[in-house]
Amino acid sequence: MSRSVFVTGGYGLLGAWLVRALAERGDRVVVLQRDRTPRSALLLDGGLEQALDVVHGDLNEPGLVARALGEYEVDTVFHLAAQTIVGTANRSPLATFETNVRGTWTLLEACRLHGAERVVVAASDKAYGASATLPYREDHPLEPRFPYDVSKAATDLISRSYWHTYGLPVAVTRFANLYGGGDLNRSRLVPEAIGAALAGRAPVIRSDGTPERDFLYVEDAVAAYLQLADALDRDADAAPGAERARGEAFNAGGGAPHAVLDVVARICRVAGTDVTPDVRGAGTPAGEIDRQYVDPSKLRELTGWKPAVGLDEGLERTVAWYRAHPAALA
Repeated sequence: MSRSVFVTGGYGLLGAWLVRALAERGDRVVVLQRDRTPRSALLLDGGLEQALDVVHGDLNEPGLVARALGEYEVDTVFHLAAQTIVGTANRSPLATFETNVRGTWTLLEACRLHGAERVVVAASDKAYGASATLPYREDHPLEPRFPYDVSKAATDLISRSYWHTYGLPVAVTRFANLYGGGDLNRSRLVPEAIGAALAGRAPVIRSDGTPERDFLYVEDAVAAYLQLADALDRDADAAPGAERARGEAFNAGGGAPHAVLDVVARICRVAGTDVTPDVRGAGTPAGEIDRQYVDPSKLRELTGWKPAVGLDEGLERTVAWYRAHPAALA
């Protein structure tokens, strides 16, 4: 049966791919739009926006989310909207907390009062903070230190409290670094390196190139979100003691960390260029975590999910997307 789905952050990297998947399977999709983003994949990829219901406004605007949930008879919510840039969070922590923390409880309260049937909220693997024990597992403590990381840990905890306190069917994602076509933020490694490689200039690296990250291709992330939403339904029929999705957090990643310089070298190879990266940093930039990757076995055991696209194939698809959509790199 088709669903009526409300998506925040639908114009971002993950949101645009998720919205496409929802629309293609026949769901009614309602997206929240704060700012006009003419280079979003929703607009560049065949006018997908025309198939959606668009609600204009800010997540924290009083009554906006509640009105949208009611008017469009929403049963499913994916909350992806956030201020996602670590450097911006360090410079503007209050704005980050306003969007990421207040925005989360504003949405969840509207979902509680509306009676949403399934809610999936994007937190982040950065909620774990720097840890000497890797990979991150869901039973690890959340020990963030920096504004962005703290905001995502708060998102995580607040969301799960709505299950334990009010019975709102909600699950939380702690996913690794997402990449894919449609990422417009050039402060992130993959779009910056691809833009540079396709232009024949040196990709800028803000660290010394040694920090390691876990990378997850965006379509694999979409599959995980859809399977988590389905798992929230199955909880109602689960036997006592069975693994559940409601009130739980789930990791997803590519399964192994990759150094920044390694990822840039792969991008240059795929793009067919031999430019040398412009390494501008010494060590790890302030407010960043040196090494991160996650154990996704909890999600796999519950839903059967596993990444289908390896890093090299994912980068090939991503480079091809930007070649086909040069306006995204303008």
